[in-house]
Amino acid sequence: MKWHHIEENWAAFYEAIVDRWPDADEAELDEIDGDQKAFIRYIAELTEQEPADARDEIRDWMRGELPSDVIMDPTHDGHSIAASSKYVPEGEDEYDDDARFGDDEEEDE
Repeated sequence: MKWHHIEENWAAFYEAIVDRWPDADEAELDEIDGDQKAFIRYIAELTEQEPADARDEIRDWMRGELPSDVIMDPTHDGHSIAASSKYVPEGEDEYDDDARFGDDEEEDE
């Protein structure tokens, strides 16, 4: 994942941050508010490391999965749908429902 995913969805990463760094405090994470340099300093202090080592540890953590709150975010979905347009045949709208999947109109029985 990229830092902009974290910055744009900062609160959604709290659980993942606390899972990785159990001593992290949500009130302090609120103050950081997605600022990458502040987060590096915070993790360096929390883990008693040099900032460069904390930065490397954060980079390793960033190689993980996006939290489900971020994946389910409508902004993320819209971006994913727009990015899928390269796989949609010319003349077809990637935002249209596709009736061939059979879920557009269900018959009442």
